[in-house]
Amino acid sequence: MPFAAPHDRLPLAFGGDYNPEQWPEDVWEEDVRLMGEAGVTMVSLGIFAWSRIEPRPGEYDWDWLDRIIGMLHEAGIGVDLATPTVVPPAWFYRAHPRALPVTREGVRVAFGSRGAICHSDPDYRAAASAVTERLGERYGRHPAVVMWHVHNEYGAPVLACYCDTCAGAFRDWLQDRYGTLGALNRAWGTAFWGQLYGGWEEIGAPRATPTVANPAHQLDYQRFADGQARANFVAERDILHRLSPGVPVTTNFMAAPSQCASVDYWAWAREVDLVTNDHYLMTDGRRTHVNLALAADLTRSLAGGEPWLLLEHAPSGVNWQPHNPAKEPGRMARDSLGHVARGSEGAMFFQWRQSRQGAEKFHSAMLPQGGTGTRVWREVCDLGSRVADLGDLRGTRTRADVAMVWSWESWWAQSLEWRPSADLDARERLDAFYEALYDRHLTVDFFAPDAVAELDPARHPLLVVPQLYAVGLGVSAGLEQYVSRGGTLLVSFFSGIVDEHDTVHPGPYPGALRDVLGLTVEEFDPLLPGERVAVRTRDGGVLRADLWSEAVVTGSAETVAVFGDGRQAGRPALTRHALGEGAAWYLATRPTGDGLATVVDLALADAGITPADLPRDVELVVREGESGVFRFAINHTDAEVKVVLPDGSTAAVGPGAVEVFREPR
Repeated sequence: MPFAAPHDRLPLAFGGDYNPEQWPEDVWEEDVRLMGEAGVTMVSLGIFAWSRIEPRPGEYDWDWLDRIIGMLHEAGIGVDLATPTVVPPAWFYRAHPRALPVTREGVRVAFGSRGAICHSDPDYRAAASAVTERLGERYGRHPAVVMWHVHNEYGAPVLACYCDTCAGAFRDWLQDRYGTLGALNRAWGTAFWGQLYGGWEEIGAPRATPTVANPAHQLDYQRFADGQARANFVAERDILHRLSPGVPVTTNFMAAPSQCASVDYWAWAREVDLVTNDHYLMTDGRRTHVNLALAADLTRSLAGGEPWLLLEHAPSGVNWQPHNPAKEPGRMARDSLGHVARGSEGAMFFQWRQSRQGAEKFHSAMLPQGGTGTRVWREVCDLGSRVADLGDLRGTRTRADVAMVWSWESWWAQSLEWRPSADLDARERLDAFYEALYDRHLTVDFFAPDAVAELDPARHPLLVVPQLYAVGLGVSAGLEQYVSRGGTLLVSFFSGIVDEHDTVHPGPYPGALRDVLGLTVEEFDPLLPGERVAVRTRDGGVLRADLWSEAVVTGSAETVAVFGDGRQAGRPALTRHALGEGAAWYLATRPTGDGLATVVDLALADAGITPADLPRDVELVVREGESGVFRFAINHTDAEVKVVLPDGSTAAVGPGAVEVFREPR
């Protein structure tokens, strides 16, 4: 079925979540008028409105929704219409209390927030399908509806439920996955600690146990929980496909790895018609613009390199972190256009009008409580004009330089209890390697592990694997193929250790990656908190490292650097393995300071990549297509910088500014 994405029916999307049900109707007319002033082209409507749409079981109130959709359509504003299934009404929970999720400790949570859903509950599933059906029947062919928005941020704040209904559904899921108890017992390693199962009814949800629960049991339950939520999305999507043909259906991801970590977005991306994402800055002292770039690159990668849409971000501060500073002047545009540079077909916000009540009343909005006399409002209007001026880049693609591998399933497995070090964190390694590449002004494409065999070394001459604990044998074959065809591979420690069941691969570590790396590891030797080791390179340089060391034995790999002291003194810390036309690098520790950048520079040079000569915290990102080339120069510093354009000329980019340089085809 062909789908007309929003950029095919509208200018670049600019607007935000609109919640008219929070306001008296005399405010609606002002809202629509001000949306016109700000250049709003689309709003997301009805996300939390189930109790207003269906105030009593089976009784629907459409009048208010008809009016506001009509007002928006008359003003030329498209509607991203939501199914409100993230918050069932109070009457629903009163009638169906078992639809409330149960924690791992066996406690059923209460109504009064959002996202309190057992995704296996048949009453919830029936009610969600029913309200979606009615919405589709009424608005499926309404000309204002340019996109459907199912649910909201699956996985926030909870995805897995541990109730008896889920336990029964989990047993069905396991029977489909394994077929026999014998296969399950072997995959889960239940011979350990005497956990052999003799009947399916003996298997429950992995609730709290006296000590560590079976990791394979926990890992499969995470897959199950993710799949149950995804099945509910698919059910609503299919209803809307039938009743609203040609209109894309999405749900908003939170793809930055720290958010909604329980969701495997590679699997979800295959189910949506358009990938959309929500992104909020983590104001904890980190260089937040680096995480923004990572989130945008990862979202574009989930979309297979196709355009995607930023469906939520904040105009200024949020209200749910311990400390919530306002964005400085110009930051709103810089953040928004940073997403556009990396593939978004617009910039949407949460939310249009700032709430006066409820949990998010101190969260910033496009129209602040201070009204149109505020700096935020002026910046919103300025940004609306800039987004409108970029309409001709619709459908262009962001050009990437290097590739990285990321796996939510491997992260789940690695994050379970009793690993060699409690400080191991795949997401921290992802951030660190991404930041090193960002500081070389390189744009990154991400790939799922099972997609590495498709990589073309000419297109992506460097592939970075920050940490991939769980690796199937097919992935290792794909990596060998990539390197043999001329690619440069850089792998960090604690990768290739187990299979999809959290079973250690036979033979010495690093299991599935031994052959491509040309080495073995006799044992892990994690460092204690505060412990440091030196790493000496063969050219005489000295790096410092912490967290991890290991007993590496080179086979066909050559040693590039060794541990200079500590328990592994003299053993390899960095190796290079020539394989076919390419090479695979292995880093057996965590460099501190500039050490990781030094390692990355070695791999980049081996791959023949010369980074752009730009100041730190200045981005140069390229989108290109039939309409031309668009170079986004984004200056995160407080000083003016000069960028060199392809024709040899230089252009100034002011402090904290974004400039877009266009080249016609």
